[in-house]
Amino acid sequence: MIKFIDMTGKTEDEAIRRALEQLGLERDDVSVEILERAKSGFLGIGGSPATVRVSYDDGQPEPKPEPVKPEPKSAAPKAEKKPVYCAEVLQKEVRAREKQEREAKRGERRAEPKAEKAPREPAVLGEEIRDEKSEQIRTFLSGLLEHMDAKAEVKVYEVEKNRYKVILEGEKLGALIGRRGETLDAIQQLTNYSINRGGESKRARVQIDAENYREKREESLERLAQKVAGKVVKYRRNVTLEPMNAYERHVIHTALQDTQYITTFSIGTEPNRRVVVSYDRTKQ
Repeated sequence: MIKFIDMTGKTEDEAIRRALEQLGLERDDVSVEILERAKSGFLGIGGSPATVRVSYDDGQPEPKPEPVKPEPKSAAPKAEKKPVYCAEVLQKEVRAREKQEREAKRGERRAEPKAEKAPREPAVLGEEIRDEKSEQIRTFLSGLLEHMDAKAEVKVYEVEKNRYKVILEGEKLGALIGRRGETLDAIQQLTNYSINRGGESKRARVQIDAENYREKREESLERLAQKVAGKVVKYRRNVTLEPMNAYERHVIHTALQDTQYITTFSIGTEPNRRVVVSYDRTKQ
């Protein structure tokens, strides 16, 4: 059964963290709705905390309604029973059986477990590339990492023409990744901007990864998508996910594009754009 609690905090993240601590759940086990964003007052006066609603499934079935007791029959004389024609009885039985068969088939489709995905094979990147564009990438990132006082080795590979993948190797690179990859995304954005300034040649695209974060995040999002889709089908209620960047929203849309009874769409504006997982009984 779906339940929820409302929690406040100085920030949205603090309110969510407090709710998760109280429930003893992980972030992937819940859906979050921002009821009120935190507001900072003037000189610390007049501010208001953030309020969030955290919904979760407690694993209990929905309570069944209590049966309604029939009212006592009056002692009025019984009306004569009208004759029931056999054709009417047969039609009712046929309709009832057809309905039972449809519901049974629908239940079988819902209960059918999906085949587990085989673990992904790590991508083979081959040897590092040494061309003009890759040297620009190395030079920029080495200077940026030195400025950040971060020790990491920069390795550049060409995935396809004008598409590069950069692997940062080193120890304790969590600070370079940041919360939900925000720091890594910022480094990637700066790198793409730097090497494409001027626009004399064809635009290059660079993806930066550290400690295999990108692949782990993608697998985590795919698991979240399937889990949320199961709840949407079970309770026939739409679920709005937390804000995500364009790449993460694409992962969710792709993971659920062929899922029965499920459609997805995005709402809001950056940086608070979200994916809505919606129930669609017409999608087979």
